[in-house]
Amino acid sequence: MLIHPFKPIWDSESRILILGSFPSMKSREEGFYYGHPRNRFWPVMERLFDAELRNTEEKTAFLLSHHIALSDVIAQCDITKSADASIRNAVPQDLAGIISSSRISAVYANGSKAAELYRRFFDGNIIQLPSTSPANAAWTLDRLCDEWKQILS
Repeated sequence: MLIHPFKPIWDSESRILILGSFPSMKSREEGFYYGHPRNRFWPVMERLFDAELRNTEEKTAFLLSHHIALSDVIAQCDITKSADASIRNAVPQDLAGIISSSRISAVYANGSKAAELYRRFFDGNIIQLPSTSPANAAWTLDRLCDEWKQILS
């Protein structure tokens, strides 16, 4: 059973919550969200907000300054490498604590697995966005940005 290796990013001013499923092997090695060099999460954020994000400190500051909370649905699970399809024995994060202690008004899922897991463990609405994972290669960066721009409203 793997335990999620880093904490959610949020504060009391967070207005939206973006959720992944569970960190990839590369993210677990890096110790931060979306650490795989081919994952397009950070390039999408950079394009949508006209930002340049070079390191974890800048990424964290960026999220908080834009009132974006970032977490994963799963706190611990069995997983083979980075494959969402292999997730078993999932234990959810304490998202209720984040939501009740902030100004979260919308929850977004980065991909179908995050949405599925959220619906399994939590009540409330979630907006499913296309995954930024390199496994979702059919979606270009332009197409991802076009769909992800709804987080701006």
